[in-house]
Amino acid sequence: MMKKMKQKLGGEQSLAVERSTRWRRGLSVMGVLLGLVIAMAGCSESDRPLEPPVRFEGNIFGTFYQVTIMDPLTQGESLELEAGFKAELESVDQAMSTYRDDSELIAFNEAPLGEWQPLSNELIEVLAISQSVAEASHGAFDITVGDLVNLWSFGPGARPEEVPADDVLAEQLAEVGFDAVEVDTQNMQARRIRDVFVDLSGVAKGHATDRVAAYLNQQGIEHYLVNLGGDLIARGVRDEEEQTPWRIGIEVPEDGEQRAQHIIPLESMSVATSGDYRNYFEVDGQRFSHTIDPRSGRPVTHQLASVSVFHPSNAWADAWATALLVVGEPDAIQMALENNLKVLLLVRDGEQWRSIASPEFVNYFGETLVNELGIESFSISPSPAPEAVPAIQPVTGE
Repeated sequence: MMKKMKQKLGGEQSLAVERSTRWRRGLSVMGVLLGLVIAMAGCSESDRPLEPPVRFEGNIFGTFYQVTIMDPLTQGESLELEAGFKAELESVDQAMSTYRDDSELIAFNEAPLGEWQPLSNELIEVLAISQSVAEASHGAFDITVGDLVNLWSFGPGARPEEVPADDVLAEQLAEVGFDAVEVDTQNMQARRIRDVFVDLSGVAKGHATDRVAAYLNQQGIEHYLVNLGGDLIARGVRDEEEQTPWRIGIEVPEDGEQRAQHIIPLESMSVATSGDYRNYFEVDGQRFSHTIDPRSGRPVTHQLASVSVFHPSNAWADAWATALLVVGEPDAIQMALENNLKVLLLVRDGEQWRSIASPEFVNYFGETLVNELGIESFSISPSPAPEAVPAIQPVTGE
């Protein structure tokens, strides 16, 4: 009897084990099938084609970015592209921001005077561009104006909006000068020889625009428009079938209004615009622009309200637009002629605006377009160049 019961229990246990094994196998198969379904769904979503244009938007450097792509893309490709160019923007911010304590530029500004500092390739590149434009513009573009910018309440060290005292301004101005920074491109190093605060805000945004464009080129993208806070670079066309070029608007410099004064086609070219009409403050009815003249230490007060520079490199365009806005119309015209720049100036003329273009601009875009837009051409006799600030001698390191 006991033997029969043991046989019965043993049989039931074996059956239970077999059922359990089958159940586990069933779950395993279901898991594999479920995984395949999820993977197939994921692949399907990743491979889903997107209808052009594909636009990416966000914020960086205290401003906006917008990247528009006309190439055929899938959902997965678009996500990879976005991650890639955002990494480029983050890299520039990490290197050149004056608003983050951990940036490479802040470390350079805090380094001991006179000591060479090894720097990243991109920071050396931007410093070299800056110094070149500073020399060619006779000091109108100057990356050592950081403390002056802060003094006038326009930098990361912003303070109450007030006019600095003359003695304070004179003391700060005495330190300013692009010769206070030496750049050794051969050994990838730089140093400050006076206690200046290097501020790359007049060129870093342009460099970041170039970086995004270079990344898109590397990924084989042929038709795009990058807009980083108004600095733009275009490649290819807006509509490949119709061969419609990208078109960009040059804003009329009026407060509280965004209206295009001119619509200009842009292909395989970049443009940077500097203006005195967005960032300013007023004291006792007097308006103070954020554009500081490094030579006087004061905001510009002339009638030149906007400068757009067209150049293959947006970093160069950005720096030159700042320099030309600083010097005002006559000197801006002269510098554009001397340096063969494609330039469009918007000048206040009472209640109206005058648009003036350099010969290089006219040659590039054509007289037909210039006439259609009602743009004047430069028409002045050559005049002596402004007195030059002593040029930086080539540095090879010590």
